[in-house]
Amino acid sequence: MAAPTLTAAALDQAAAHTAPPLTEPKQTAWAAPAVALTFDERLALAALAVDARINTEPLDLADVIRGPVDVPTAPVLQPYRTPKAALLHRAQTRLLGDGWCPDRLRDEQGAVCMIGAIRAEAGSRSEADDACTLLLDIVQREFDPTAETIASWNDRQRDGHMPARILGHAAARADARGI
Repeated sequence: MAAPTLTAAALDQAAAHTAPPLTEPKQTAWAAPAVALTFDERLALAALAVDARINTEPLDLADVIRGPVDVPTAPVLQPYRTPKAALLHRAQTRLLGDGWCPDRLRDEQGAVCMIGAIRAEAGSRSEADDACTLLLDIVQREFDPTAETIASWNDRQRDGHMPARILGHAAARADARGI
């Protein structure tokens, strides 16, 4: 079977039925004539378009900012079973909670030194003295052989980081010794 032959007249007739006539685009009242814009002009127009889309209503911060919720703090778990280790751990917790101070047992804001924290947590003066003796022994053996007393070593510190760390270390040592 042979393919049909198309003539020029048939092609013109088919094109007239399928394609719209080519005319100049209409100029409407709202359409601006096409003008070539520079890159900077196009960038400025784009920035204006973005600014027009931004919501400029003032933000009500009461919907956004929430104050801290009063949640009861969980009790600190006592990881040590031996009495001196437990006392040193409680003293570390107090020092971290109340803050650290040098040169006195307790300052005006309630911060404590190492001895002040131990005395506040001890059940008796002799229990506090025994814990301080153990603490001085650990400080002299493992950290600073020149330390003469816990008070003098505490007063030489810049902040409460090392005193709190030493109390935690002493608690672990006392627990390992079973005291």
